[in-house]
Amino acid sequence: MLDVRKLVLLREVQLRGSITAAAQALSYSHSAVSQQLSALEAQAGVPLLEKVGRGVRLTNAGEELARHAEDIVAILERAESDLASSDTNVRGVLRLAAFTTVSRLLVPGLISRLHELHPQLNVRYRQVEPETGLRLLSSRRIDVLMVDTYPGTSHSTPPDLHAELLLEDPIRVYPPANSNAVRLEHLKRTRWVLEPSGTEANAWTRNLCRQNGFEPDVAFESPDLLFHLRMVQAGVAAAFLPDLLVRGAGVDVASAALADLHHLRGISFVCRSGAERRPSVTACRAAFGQLLADGQG
Repeated sequence: MLDVRKLVLLREVQLRGSITAAAQALSYSHSAVSQQLSALEAQAGVPLLEKVGRGVRLTNAGEELARHAEDIVAILERAESDLASSDTNVRGVLRLAAFTTVSRLLVPGLISRLHELHPQLNVRYRQVEPETGLRLLSSRRIDVLMVDTYPGTSHSTPPDLHAELLLEDPIRVYPPANSNAVRLEHLKRTRWVLEPSGTEANAWTRNLCRQNGFEPDVAFESPDLLFHLRMVQAGVAAAFLPDLLVRGAGVDVASAALADLHHLRGISFVCRSGAERRPSVTACRAAFGQLLADGQG
């Protein structure tokens, strides 16, 4: 019988595109993954990988086996969820991750609520950006992830993951304090603060400014949106900011933002397919949804 752990490695190579990327995602060495895949080939009796330049790719047989591996992992995940759901108590370890805004404003309240409602649940948390979090979730290094997506864009969610949109959070334009601007195009000679180059948010903001006839003068970059807000309040830069952050900082959106423009970013709850029925995951989803509904952090 084929080794399930080795099948998981093959599936990771398929998802990541290389042995190196799969090894990094799983925190294994390149040589360890290569050895395990060689052993899987011996078990299967057919070549599963072929060399292409300096790398490798899956053969047709390897692709077929990786698809079966995905099904097997999902079945095992559902089996574990079914076993866990037979216990009336929510217990065990829940590994949670989220991006910066949710981490700052909602995660403390979420963990507090989970501890209050489910004292036998041991919550572990780390702050990550969405792309990193999706890799950690697929490789079973976390159990639950909160991600954001910007208008007109979407994360490439692997087929082994289950995502549920919980909130559409308005994003508005904030001119520097004391600015007379009333429309976005009035800010074309203004300095801007954006998230770092290469991020989805940075690309979205630049594209939106271009659609309105100008290239933004990006003088400042930071992943911390609270820093963006402080730069706006200091009169130093303009920014695009989500309501969740602005209201969480105690700022009146109506009096500070431009009235002519707003867009929606999505905030989603993501887990592995089959795990959405696990009691700890269900409890986290319910508590997070309630926090969003209450507007509390």
